[in-house]
Formats: sequence, C-alpha cells, structure tokens
Amino acid sequence: MNATDQSLHRHFVAASDHGFARRLIDVSVAIFAAVLFSPLMLLIAVCLLAEGGSPVLFAQTRLGAGARPFRMYKFRKFDVRCDPHGLALTVAGDKRMTTIGRVLAATKFDELPQLWNVIIGDMAIIGPRPESLAFADCFHGGAEAVLRYKPGLLGPSQVLFRNEASFYPKSTDPLTYYRETLFPAKARLDLSYYPQRTLVADVVWMVRGFLAVVGRVPPSPIKI
Repeated sequence: MNATDQSLHRHFVAASDHGFARRLIDVSVAIFAAVLFSPLMLLIAVCLLAEGGSPVLFAQTRLGAGARPFRMYKFRKFDVRCDPHGLALTVAGDKRMTTIGRVLAATKFDELPQLWNVIIGDMAIIGPRPESLAFADCFHGGAEAVLRYKPGLLGPSQVLFRNEASFYPKSTDPLTYYRETLFPAKARLDLSYYPQRTLVADVVWMVRGFLAVVGRVPPSPIKI
C-alpha cells in the first residue's frame, strides 16, 4: 500500500454506511442472481477457455469502503497475452479485447463474478463503482467522501456511465481525461446520491441497472 492509500485508509478506517437491512438485501439478491445466472456464467467460462484458455477470471485490487483494498473479480475481457500492467482503462475499440470480451463488455456480463464480492461483503449491490489503485490519488478535494460508502455492482454512476468506453475523445489521453473529467463527474454524482439514499431508492436503481444492462432503458443524459 503506497502513501496515498495509507493516508486514505487512516482517514476512513471507521467509515461505513451499510446497515443490517441493506446487507440482508445484498446477500439475498446476490445469492438469487448467482443461482439464476449460473448457467450463463458456466457458458461464459467455457467460451473463454475455448477461445483463449485460462485464466477465465480477471482479479484486480480495488478500493473498498474506508479505502480498504480488496480483490474484485470479473470475467476476462482481454487476450491472455496482454500486459497486466497496461492501460488501466477500457476504451472504445480496445484492441486488447477478444471476441468474447467484446460481447462481455457490451452486455456487462463480465461483472457477474462480482456477485461473489457482494456475498462475502467486499461490495454491495448498490454503491459507488470501486476504483483501481491506479486512481487512488484522484480522491481529494472532497471526492474522498465517496470512500465512506461500500462500493457497488450497480448505482447511478454505473447506469449513467454504462457506455463509458465511448466517452473518451480520440484526441485526448484517456488517463488524463478520466482523471480530470470522468472521475470528478462520477464523484459529484455519487455524492449527490449516497448521503441521502433510501432503501426504496436503492431498489429503484437495481431495477434501472438491470434494465440498462439488458438494453431496455437508455442511460439518462449526463453533464460532464
């Protein structure tokens, strides 16, 4: 853990805003979804093995509630020969993606393994998107308050930025654009929702998130 991570961890070591009711809903929804989607997850794993071999899962350290690091799991979208320390973002037309990976990126089915993260308590169903350590230094100027909330599989940022890969201007460095434009926009969105959230509102975002993933409801316009 570098100096930035240690500072965030010390500042938010006691931070948490996830009560018993939300935790019960999270576990119940995650177990139900894991059972429901288990045939699909098995099919995805078989397709990934047939296309490029193992590993099937991609694991990466992310920042959780209180800036605690945890291992987040996704289905692998990139070729197994890709540099694991390459660009920390996925952009439109990313040449690292395999054929199956492009399908997973379009459907967001690559995130199904995060149901395990929800079950074991690292993540919630509804919460801010967990950031990678590469962008830990972005949590400053008030944005560090986002780390008071358990990261989630769905939520306002995940729905409204569903097609994030298409946001990056071709003439701009994606890392710079993310740090200076997209990350602050997400932080503002999160901090306008989570301090005043309700269980009913969380359920609404669960429904909106599901509908957005299956393409039935287009994301709302956002101001960046």
